[in-house]
Amino acid sequence: MPILTRRHFLESAALVGAGSTLFPDLLGATAHAADEITLEHIRHAEVLAGLSFTDEERELMRSSLERARAGYEALRGVPLPNHVVPSLVFDPTIGGERAPEIAAPRPIAWQPAPHPTRPAREEDLAFASVADLAALLKSRAVTSIELTELCIKRLRRLDATLHHVVTLTEERALRQARAADAELDAGIWRGPLHGVPWGAKDLLSVAGYPTTWGAAPYRDQEIDQDADVVRRLDEAGAVLVAKLTLGALAMGDVWFGGKTRNPWNPDQGSSGSSAGPASAVASGCVPFAIGSETLGSIVSPSTRNGVTGHRPTFGRVSRAGAMTLSWSMDKLGPMCRSSEDCALVFACIHGASPADATSRSTAFAWPSERDVTDLRVGVVREAEYRNREADEAMLAVVERAGVRLRPVTLPDMDTGPMLQMLRAEASAAFDELVRSGRVSELVRQDAGAWPTTFRAARFIPAVEYINGARARTLLMAAMREVFSSVDVIVVPSFGAGQLATTNLTGHPSVTLPNAFRPVEDAANASYRSPDSITVIGDLYADERVLAVAAAMQAGTDFHRRRPPIR
Repeated sequence: MPILTRRHFLESAALVGAGSTLFPDLLGATAHAADEITLEHIRHAEVLAGLSFTDEERELMRSSLERARAGYEALRGVPLPNHVVPSLVFDPTIGGERAPEIAAPRPIAWQPAPHPTRPAREEDLAFASVADLAALLKSRAVTSIELTELCIKRLRRLDATLHHVVTLTEERALRQARAADAELDAGIWRGPLHGVPWGAKDLLSVAGYPTTWGAAPYRDQEIDQDADVVRRLDEAGAVLVAKLTLGALAMGDVWFGGKTRNPWNPDQGSSGSSAGPASAVASGCVPFAIGSETLGSIVSPSTRNGVTGHRPTFGRVSRAGAMTLSWSMDKLGPMCRSSEDCALVFACIHGASPADATSRSTAFAWPSERDVTDLRVGVVREAEYRNREADEAMLAVVERAGVRLRPVTLPDMDTGPMLQMLRAEASAAFDELVRSGRVSELVRQDAGAWPTTFRAARFIPAVEYINGARARTLLMAAMREVFSSVDVIVVPSFGAGQLATTNLTGHPSVTLPNAFRPVEDAANASYRSPDSITVIGDLYADERVLAVAAAMQAGTDFHRRRPPIR
């Protein structure tokens, strides 16, 4: 996810509010647990909280603060591993109408093309789409074993340059591929992912393999269960070939094994935190991967690596078995070559799970049941930014397809104070790591890295966390009003504050490549700098968002381009 700035923390801390829950952590800077809390300690804490009390008020608070600090010490003795969820559950529909629920996801109507032609070259097979591979596998023009061995070979070869693999799951993959081929030979077809290899961001647990979260303190961690999304892909017949890198604890592209690289320009990092999934898909090592996003971790690496990333509506994909960073913002989604591929993967992984109280089952059809020309498509335009010309060209593509665009604006609200919720939740999720001192083992130790953010988040008052949540409700209501007049919105990927806004409100997005610029002063003239455009949609309107993105890709070839490192 993008770096959380010091400015955002200071803005949050400066919000005015009172609450004794603030002081035990603030006082820790000036008083040890065994010390008596003095009026001077309270004065120091007031400075950090942006508050001011009289000595009489401080004296009255002292005994309450002593009791609160003792309660904190007792709470810290309760084992709270990362998978334990809070008793509060985020609901993105609180700003408007309820989610349209169904009993369980239904199969999609999509069918692979009949009588496909097998690519002549191995490289063409490596860069084939999920849709094309489904047709080849179903017709038996290729086998799952062939594809699996090809992916493993490429992952091994290119990892020396790209550093995008944490663990190859070769034994599991070959077992799955043999089973898939046996079923396909017998005429049993589970759907579009049957026999298709894939990669998992290494915050998803897979029984029998390490789940490292990209962080040195967890490099030997094994979680003896398959994450829900892994289990669902197993049921769809997909073949897991590798656990792919993520920036340590889901920030950036630096992990304990180095920096994951961008195959379009290996002098550059892959961005993050879904660094490995984006790099592996872009380089033709896997047809698709599962990434995660809290605040840009699918959008940013999809842009950097020139792949298509789908961040689903909050709650549409179960997060059970995935590392928690923020209970109210984490989302899992597919990273693929095209929006159609994203739709095929999403069709297999979405739906409610009893293991994730935030998950919901809502209808999803593919192909979309509504033609894109029937959709109300809004567009956010900004005056000047680097990718403006490419974005306008992509808008022209959908206009030529018969889509009528209408101007819209997103809510103009300061999301900085609301993002204190993310910082507080992340600090709680890794509280034991900080208190044990093992947070110092993370590679990054700068002012914008997790260790600093975790420590600083201890000074976020509980009152301000709650008020941030209340302000977030107003933001959700404002977004609900925007989507009363449109179905989807096309927006610059990093413009109009949409990244923070939509991650806070839980709205879905698809980010797709639309530019590949030469890299100035590059050692290799073939290196490129990809860019992207993003389509966002109303809650649970993932199908429509994917359909508009597919219309854009039907009229362009950006998603079919291949990087120089392949």
